[in-house]
Amino acid sequence: MGLLRLLLNVIWLVFGGFWLALGYAVAGLICFVLIITIPWGIASFRIAGFVLWPFGRTIVSKPTAGVGSLLGNIIWILVAGIWLVIAHVTTAVAQALTIVGIPLAIANLKVIPVTLAPLGKEIVPSDRPFVSAYGAYEG
Repeated sequence: MGLLRLLLNVIWLVFGGFWLALGYAVAGLICFVLIITIPWGIASFRIAGFVLWPFGRTIVSKPTAGVGSLLGNIIWILVAGIWLVIAHVTTAVAQALTIVGIPLAIANLKVIPVTLAPLGKEIVPSDRPFVSAYGAYEG
């Protein structure tokens, strides 16, 4: 399974992952420059790392996320989320035109929920979806 993940990640990186990660990095830099939007910048960089190498990792909701995350996600959707979703859909359509690209297109579409609502989410290894980055069991 590890070799297949590596192969899919390398193909992903070449055929869309780099450009998508660059989009998230630009959004993150803009958020850091504006200072008050630094939490969105941190989330954007976290997602940039995920879209660079997505296979073998998954996205889970943090059980401690509250109203602040909800309000922050609404602002994110209006400012950057919708543009990043358009980038994902465009890339997914281009990837799906070939048989080899269909798994990549599906992976692209799976990233859209975290693109729309990055706050209150965590990226964890897919073989341990109930363990947070802090090592605590969250299931």
